[in-house]
This record gives sequence, C-alpha cells and structure tokens, in this order.
Amino acid sequence: MKKILLLINILIVSELLVAQSSALDAYIREGISSNLSLKEQSLQLEKAVNSIAIARSNLAPKITFAPTYSLAAGGRKLDFPIGDLLNPVYTTLNQLTQSGNFSQVENVNVQFAPNNFQETVVRFQYPIFNSDIKYNILIQEGLLQTEEAKRKALVYELRNNIRVAYYQYLQSVEGIEVLKNAQILLDQFVNLNQKLVKNQVALKDVLLSAEYEVSKIKQQIATAEKNSKLAKSYVNFLINRELEGKVEADTEFVSKLPTVRDLAFLKQSALKNRPEFETLQSGIQVNETAIQLAERSAKLPQIFVGGNAGFQGFGYQFKNQGFGVVQLGMQWDLYHGKEKQRKIEGAKIDKRLTESKVDRVKQQVELQVSQAYYEFVAAEEAFRATQEGVRQAEGILKIVDSRYRNGSAIYIEYLKAQNDVQTAQQMASLAKYDLWIKKAMLDKVSGIE
Repeated sequence: MKKILLLINILIVSELLVAQSSALDAYIREGISSNLSLKEQSLQLEKAVNSIAIARSNLAPKITFAPTYSLAAGGRKLDFPIGDLLNPVYTTLNQLTQSGNFSQVENVNVQFAPNNFQETVVRFQYPIFNSDIKYNILIQEGLLQTEEAKRKALVYELRNNIRVAYYQYLQSVEGIEVLKNAQILLDQFVNLNQKLVKNQVALKDVLLSAEYEVSKIKQQIATAEKNSKLAKSYVNFLINRELEGKVEADTEFVSKLPTVRDLAFLKQSALKNRPEFETLQSGIQVNETAIQLAERSAKLPQIFVGGNAGFQGFGYQFKNQGFGVVQLGMQWDLYHGKEKQRKIEGAKIDKRLTESKVDRVKQQVELQVSQAYYEFVAAEEAFRATQEGVRQAEGILKIVDSRYRNGSAIYIEYLKAQNDVQTAQQMASLAKYDLWIKKAMLDKVSGIE
C-alpha cells in the first residue's frame, strides 16, 4: 500500500513539474519579472519601507547644530536716563563722604533687535514617552501590507492576461493549421476533378469551381496569419519583449482538457487568497491603530528630555559667552474643543466603513466565482459537443468522397461536406481555447496561481 501511495505521489509531482516547465509558465515568470507596472509597484513598496524607517527614527535622540548671527539697525529701543537721575546724587554722596565709593553710571540705551549678536548652540531632545510615535510606526507597517496586497493583485491580473493572450495565440496557430488542412483537401479535390475532366467524366466548370475554392481558402489563411502575428505581438507586449520576438507554441500544454475543483472549494479559496481581502484586512488594522493612536493621544501626555549648550553674546569672542541648559518637558493637551474626541469617532467610522466593505466584497467575489465556474462548465459541454460534430462531419466527408469518386455524388455535396469539416474543426478549436480561457478566469477569481 505504501509503495502504491509513493507511486501516486511521484506521478502527481511529475505532472506538476511538467506543467511548471511549460512555455506558458516561463512566459508568466518572465512577465512578472519584467512588467513595468510591477516595477513601479515595487518602488511603492520600497517607499513604504522607507516610511517605516522614517517613523522609527523619531524614537532616536535628535541632535541639532544651530548657529545664528544677527545684524540689526533701527527698530525699537529702550531709553532710560538712569545716569541723569543718579549721577547728581552720587556726586553729592561722594562729596559728603569725601570718597569715590559712588561711581558714575551711564544712561541706558538698548536696542531690542540685537546687533552683532551670535548664538552658536547644539540642541538635544529625546522622547521619554510619546505614544504617537509607536502607533505611527504601526500605521506605516499596515500601509506596507496594503502595498504588498496591491502588488499581489497586479500579479494576479498580469498572470491572467498572459494566459489568455497565450491561449489566443495558440488558437490562431491552430486555426491556421485547420485552414491549411482544408487547403490540402481542396488541392486533392482539384486533382481529382482534373482527372475527371480529362477522362470526360466531369465538366470543366467543376474544376474551375474547385480552383476558386482553393483561392478563397488561401485568402482566409493570409488573414489568419495576420491575426496570429497580432496575437503573438500582444504576448510579447505583456512580457515586455520585442513585439516581433518568437513565441513558442506549446501545443502539448493544451493537449489535455483542464480540470477544476468543486464550487465550494473554489469559493473558499477565493475568500482566503484573493488580494482584495488582504488589502481590506490591512486597512482594518490601520483603522484600529488609528483609533488607538487617537485614544492614547487624548489621554496621555508627551514627556521628553532635552537641552542646549553653546555660546551666546555680541561678537564671536567665545570668552565668557558659554552657556548650557537642561530641560525636562511635558506636553499635555487638556482641551481643544473636543477635537481629539472627534478624531476618535472619525477613526471608528472609517473602521466600520471598511468592515462593511469586506462583507460586500465577499458577496461580489462569491458571485464572480459562481459565474466563472458555470461558464467553465458550459464551455466544457460546448467543447465536447464540437468534438462530436467534428467526428460526424469527417464521417460524412469520407462517405461523400467515396460516392463522388464513384460518380454517385455531385460537386455541391462534396463541397458542402468539406466546408462542414472545416467549420466543425474551427468551432472545436475555438471551443477548446475558450475552455482554457474560462479556466484562466476561474483561477483568477478563485485566487489560484
């Protein structure tokens, strides 16, 4: 039993490895690595990481070197004639005491705007307690998760676009093959009619009609080749290559019909893996952090320690100009018209809006999965019907061909049978790749990579 299980696991892994080594998977990887929109989103991620680093820098001490030098002229002055008031009194006292103990003083004449004044100072500030810094860091980390979810959404969209474009290119290649096979049958029909005309079994108008059908099929091939080149250019555009570059047509990749899981599993996968929910969940986390930030800011003060040290005075003398100041400070907003309470309510409203959006997106996603699932089922049934149509048309052509060679079928019967085969093969080709396109869309809406 263990050997059987091991063999089954080996077969499953081998099948996965084959799928992963296909040309389509290679193109998807190349597209993801070179897509310009994803490169722009990667820069947004770097910007978000840098914003976190900026927010964390507020936890570190801040040291500032701030020298200033002032020149001033005019402005307000303080004129106080203290010398005129005191000097006569001091002179009298010196005469009475026969001493010079009372020196003369000058009148005060001070200009408020200091002239030739310098201050060379180093300032230091360190937050001891500041809840705003902590929650701002958490908010920036939540915004980083949002950017990561946006990038994931771009990857999902790009992967689906490349798949669809590649399937369309394969369908165009297969469509050309269908037309070329039809031309081979018509060429054989022309050769047959040439023999019949030569043997006087058929009239020449039959031969001319057959040759006309060949010319029409050649026109269709030319148009199909043009459309195939356009489809190839679009694949190269999505993977950021030269538009005329080669695109490998991996026909083995679509040789088997795609299979899908049941609808319940796909819905669960979508709710778990779709990047929209990651974006909304990170938004809810940011809202919760914003609520905590507003609540802490309304209740708690900010405490910091700081200081200044340097030189200050008239002229750059530095002698007797040194000073130093150490500070322990606190800022606590006690009232500002209930501004902080309003911020708390606003943050709570934002959270409720995001939560309601989650419920709405869940309904939309489940509807998308259901629609894509039933479209895939319908496409699968349509493809099986077209396969049966090909078998029937080819069987009819075989019978009519035999009758025509024996002279018991007319030209119109043969031509109709051949056209029916061509139409049936084209419809089968379109149905097959439509099935793969529906599978790609179902994978996208289900969050399956």
